[in-house]
Amino acid sequence: MRITAALLEKSSQPFKLTDLELSAPGPDEVRVRVAAVGICGTDLEFAHFFPTPAVLGHEGSGVVEAVGGRVTGLEPGDHVAMSFTSCGTCRTCRHGAPAYCTSFDALNFSGRRPDGTTALSLGGQDVNGHFLGQSSFASHVIAPARALTRIDPALDLDPVGPFGCGFQTGAGGVLNVLKPPVGSSIAVFGAGAVGTAAIIAASLSGCASVVAVDLDDRRLAAARAAGATETINSGSTDAAAALRDIAPGGLDFAIDTTGHEKVLRTAVEALGPLGRAGVIGIGPSESMSFEWRSVLNGRSITGIIAGGSVPQTFLPQLLALHAAGRFPVDPLITYFPFDGIGEAIGAVRSGDVTKAVLTFG
Repeated sequence: MRITAALLEKSSQPFKLTDLELSAPGPDEVRVRVAAVGICGTDLEFAHFFPTPAVLGHEGSGVVEAVGGRVTGLEPGDHVAMSFTSCGTCRTCRHGAPAYCTSFDALNFSGRRPDGTTALSLGGQDVNGHFLGQSSFASHVIAPARALTRIDPALDLDPVGPFGCGFQTGAGGVLNVLKPPVGSSIAVFGAGAVGTAAIIAASLSGCASVVAVDLDDRRLAAARAAGATETINSGSTDAAAALRDIAPGGLDFAIDTTGHEKVLRTAVEALGPLGRAGVIGIGPSESMSFEWRSVLNGRSITGIIAGGSVPQTFLPQLLALHAAGRFPVDPLITYFPFDGIGEAIGAVRSGDVTKAVLTFG
C-alpha cells in the first residue's frame, strides 16, 4: 500500500515527506495506522549514521489495521502504543528482560527484518526501516507484534507515543531498576523528557530529596513543577559542591540522561557509600572513566535500556497513572502536524520544546 513517510535520503540531511510503498504484514507482524509519534533524541542521533535511505521514528501510537496469520492478542481496531522489539527466545527475554535481548541491536538498529528484507520501498528500491520495531515517522508501519502494547481505547492517542520510549525509559529507570526506597535521595542529570519522567517516578516512589540538574532554567522550573525538591543549574553553579550541600553524606541514587562523560563522573562522585548510578543517556561521549576510589566504597554503575521494562506490562501502568493525573507529562509536550517535522526538530534542537509530538490529524 502507498503511505507517506519522513524519508531520510542521506545521513544528516533533513527529513523529506515522501510517498513510499509498504508491504503487507508477515505472519508475526501487524500493520498500524499511526496517530501520533514523538521525536526522541535517539532519532536525531541515529540520523547521522543509520543506513540510508531510511525511515526513523520510534515513539508511535496508533490503531491496528491488519494482523499476520500467527498474531494473537491483537486485532484490527485495537489501539496500541509502540516500543522496541525483541526476539522472545534468548535467555534475557525468557527471564522477563526483553530490553536486554541478546539480539537487540540486530532487531532494532539494522534497518531490516531478521530475514534481511524491509517492508518499505521507493520505486522498487529498498528503504531501510524497522527502526526500534516500528519506523513510525510514517502514516503507517509494519511492526512485530512483540513491539506493540494494546491500550485502553478511551485514551487519547496523541500523548501516548512518547510513553513507548522517553517516558518509559526515565520512569522505568527509577521504578524498575533503581527502585529507591521511601525517604531516599536521588539526583537526575538532564531535565528533558527522559529526566523529568525519572523525577516524577522518584516523587511517586517517596524519595525525600529529588534533585534536578540541568543547564536550562526553563527545564529546571518544569522539573520542580513535576516533583523535584531541589534544582541546580550546572552552568552557573558548581554542581558537585551544591550536591554536597544537599546530601553531605552522598546521594543514594543518581541517573544520567545526558551521555556526557564529565556529567556522569559528577553523578557517580556525588554518591554515598553503596550508592547506585543509572546510565540512560545516549550522547556525545563514547567512553566514561572514573578515578578508582570513586567506586571502591560500594558505588555501582548500571546501564539502563528502555527503563528495564516489559512494555506490555509497564506501559499500561504508566498510562493509568497519567490518566489519573499522577504522571503529569502533558506540560512537556508540544504538538506539531506531521508535515511540520522540520520545524519540530528545530524546536527540539534549540531547547524551545522538551518533547515534540507529530500528529496525523
